[in-house]
Formats: sequence, structure tokens, C-alpha cells
Amino acid sequence: MSQTAIDTSVAPVPRPALIAGLAIAIGGAVLFSTKAVVAKLLYRYHIDAVTLIAFRMLFSFPVFAGVAIWKMRTQPPLSNRDRWRLVGLGLVGYYLSSYLDFLGLQYISVGLERLILFLTPTFVLLITSLVLKRRIGRAQWLALGLSYCGIVLVFVHDLTGGGNIVAGSLLVLGSAIAYALYLLGTGEMVRRIGSLRLVAYAMCVSSVACIAQFFVLRPAGMLVQPWQVYGLSLVNGIFCTIFPVFMTMIAVQRIGAASASQAGMIGPVSTLFLGWALLGEPITGVQLAGTALVLAGIYMLSLKKT
Repeated sequence: MSQTAIDTSVAPVPRPALIAGLAIAIGGAVLFSTKAVVAKLLYRYHIDAVTLIAFRMLFSFPVFAGVAIWKMRTQPPLSNRDRWRLVGLGLVGYYLSSYLDFLGLQYISVGLERLILFLTPTFVLLITSLVLKRRIGRAQWLALGLSYCGIVLVFVHDLTGGGNIVAGSLLVLGSAIAYALYLLGTGEMVRRIGSLRLVAYAMCVSSVACIAQFFVLRPAGMLVQPWQVYGLSLVNGIFCTIFPVFMTMIAVQRIGAASASQAGMIGPVSTLFLGWALLGEPITGVQLAGTALVLAGIYMLSLKKT
């Protein structure tokens, strides 16, 4: 799943710049996908999703707040309508989506989580078809079919491992749908106010919501945690949130949204192998086949302007 809402096109890129842009895009995708692995490691210290997401935002909020303040001082003020729209987008796209994702990760493998989130472009397509009455072509239906067959394959495979796989998958599915709604809501707005400003404001809204949720639902004493929780939360906030957001924007500016999106397809693959290396989650032929189907479907969808 892409971390930002960016609608930018670029002129033909020289080969050295293209390679550098692709490397940045791949790095951003791998870092962002790593948040699932970090979350699983944090859950070993018996914290819940409310606490996990609060710590994540506590470490990332100062950076996004700094960018937001800078933009407020150097850009024209937003209209009241845009301000309220940003509040809604921040709550849906980064607060609700992230919260549902981390809740779901308590029950499913990081490989299945990343594949479900990677279906976000298909939800954007389906929502635009239902709401905007946009026709879905035959190639797009084929892409959707491949993607969902891959998810079903991995889902059925993971059901044999026990645990509340259905509940976890539904929570992550809700996360992907929430992010798809966010992307649809930012399409026109990102062209008017810019992607950096939009993301900074939306992340500030999300950070305030996540931190406020913690103090409403949990005692302040839960801020006292083992040093390992602080360390992993710092990694989650800096390396799995701030870095990938800015790396994705830089990559899009250098090589365009389409190329950056295709480079981001490394995310589900990296998550699968990171889960194996750091969490001991097995990699089976069924998982690899399902991952290949999802990636093939999303790649086909990325070749078609929707």
C-alpha cells in the first residue's frame, strides 16, 4: 500500500536518475512494509494496538508537525472547507486505517497482512466503478480476479495455522478500504495544495487522534514500558513511517507515480522474507504462489489508467 497520495507525472528520466529513483522507491516500500514485522515484535511485550499506535505517533509527530508549521508559514492559508476535509482525511486515511491494520496484525501473519493491504488499488477501482459509474474493462477484471485468487489462496492456507484468522483478515481488509477512501478523497486536493502539505497535515490529525485515544482508553502509567518497547517504537515511528513517506514522495518526483508504484511491489515480497527471518514465520509454496498472483494482478492494474 502506498503511504502517500501523490498524483504527479514526470518527463522521461535519464537512466542514472531512474536507477536512483527506483532504489529510493524500493527502499521506501521495504521500510514501510517492515512496520508489520516491528508490530509483531512489539506485541511480544504484551502491549495492545492502542498503545502501539500511540507510541508510533509520539515518535513521528514532531517531524510532521514541523513540516506542517513550515508549510503554514510559507503557503497561503487553507479555506475552512479544506481544513475540515483534511481532518476527515487524516482520521480515515491514517488513523482508522493504521488502527485497523495493527489490530488485525494481532491475529494474522505479516505476509497475509501485506498482501491484503496491497489490494488497495483494487478497492479504489471498485469504489470508483460503484460510485462514479466508471466501467471496468476486461483486462481490469482479469487483474482483479488474479489478485483476489492470490489472497484466497494465502488466506485458506493460513486458516490451517489456527488463531482468529478471519477476524484479523477482516480488520486488515477494513484498513485497506479506509485507505482507498482516503486516496479517492485526496485526488483533487493534492493538486491544489501539494502532496507534502497534505500528508503533513493529515499525519498531524492522525497523530493527535491516536495519542488522544490512548489517554482516553488507557492509564497514563502504560507509557512506562521496557526499553525494548521504546526502541522498537522509535524504529516504527522513524524508519517505518517518516522515512518511507518522504522517500516515496522523492521517488515520485524523480521517476513518476507509475514507476514508483511498480517499484513498491517489492513490499509484499520483502515482508514475507522479513517475517521468515525475524519472526520465524514459514514460507511455503502456497504463499509464494498466492503472492505471485496478487503481484501479477496489481501490476496489470498499474499498467491501465483508471
